[in-house]
Amino acid sequence: MTIGTGTRCSRLKMALFVGAGVAMGTLLAGATRAQTLPAATATSTVSYIHAGQLLDRPGERPRGASTIIVRDGRVVEIRDGHVAPEGGAALVDLSDKFVLPGLIDLHVHLWGFRGEPLQRRATAMSREDVDDLIYAIGNARDTLMAGFTTVRDLGGNARGMRALRDGIARGDVDGPTIVNAGQGISVTGGHGDGTNGLREDIADMVHQHQINTCDGVEDCRRAVRQQVGLGAQVIKFMATGGVLSNVSGGLGRAMEPDEMKVIIDTAHGLGRKVAAHSHAAEGTRAAVEAGVDTIDHGTFLDAATINAMKAKGTWLVPTMLAPRAALAQARAGQLPPATIPKAEEAATAALESHRRAIASGVKIAFGTDAGVSPHGENAQEFALMVEAGMTPARAIRAATVDAADALGMSDSLGVIAPGRAADIIAVTGSPLDDVRRLEAVDFVMRRGVVHKSMR
Repeated sequence: MTIGTGTRCSRLKMALFVGAGVAMGTLLAGATRAQTLPAATATSTVSYIHAGQLLDRPGERPRGASTIIVRDGRVVEIRDGHVAPEGGAALVDLSDKFVLPGLIDLHVHLWGFRGEPLQRRATAMSREDVDDLIYAIGNARDTLMAGFTTVRDLGGNARGMRALRDGIARGDVDGPTIVNAGQGISVTGGHGDGTNGLREDIADMVHQHQINTCDGVEDCRRAVRQQVGLGAQVIKFMATGGVLSNVSGGLGRAMEPDEMKVIIDTAHGLGRKVAAHSHAAEGTRAAVEAGVDTIDHGTFLDAATINAMKAKGTWLVPTMLAPRAALAQARAGQLPPATIPKAEEAATAALESHRRAIASGVKIAFGTDAGVSPHGENAQEFALMVEAGMTPARAIRAATVDAADALGMSDSLGVIAPGRAADIIAVTGSPLDDVRRLEAVDFVMRRGVVHKSMR
């Protein structure tokens, strides 16, 4: 039917306007009624968790026997002692366990086949994106089962990781809450340039579809905006070379300071925090001065860089597992020859560098670079943090309270408290006495849903 500009059109517009108003009024009335409903309804999911010991706020002393009341995915109350559930509530008996908040890993790579470089290289020409998505689903499940209920994914297929993030949020698949970066932003020839080491015809094909590389200020601004447009919730850029790059450029600074600054300023303007992959002190210092939120790896930290990080309040995410795993893989011949001297150099320097940072009071947040090492083994990082000078209590805080702060999500994560997400794990025995107990998690709840239980 053709609608003109006369009376019929005016009547139709009026009918549509009135209809929309009625519908909107109904919706608003429903919303008002919903706001006045009592906290518990017939459809509420309520659980009472009996904890033997409860580290509700890492960094403080644990509580004794306690009851955590969870309703619809959030903690609503904590009571001393073991309180009997009210009618209809489920009882989760962890009365012989040590209970603490779900762990947070700020540096993982869930996408694709990870942890076994030879198989990854052997299947590179035959794997499809959909294959890598299936691997990512498995990696996410393994990570959740290890007690990590939130992760920051710092490099994977942008569309695929967005889909996995949203699928987990909907409950379609099991996994941790994901804060995703899409692809890491790199200069041409840098650590994130996918054409590195490829033969000419294949490199040309990769280059045609590659949007995460940039050269110069305006190009780097464009690269940030494109990753945000693809769903990135955080931005990662490559301040220096990388151990696993199939080039011989070393671990020195790769980006110019003005390129780093425009990446950071553009991301911050779009409400995104920024992580810098960084090894060499010169690249780290430039990223810190440009205002980056986290330095990931920080393999070669000198006194000037440490002082700059403290002055700026920059977080260090040490990823101590990664250089050890990469060195073992390089020595076993599983990585290209160009990576061997870099792996040797990074593994030698990292521990002492991180010791200096910890002793100097640099803010530390937990991250593993899982994907270099196998997923699900993330908690092995804790023992390395203690080896580098942290107490077990401080290392646990780095993976809870401090990681939530670094994410900008302290209002929902990091502690077990009323109003926070019900991300809760339990282990046998106190990890404050032996931090390796976190390597064997008995119970995992994410957003009020039990994903792992030994009972």
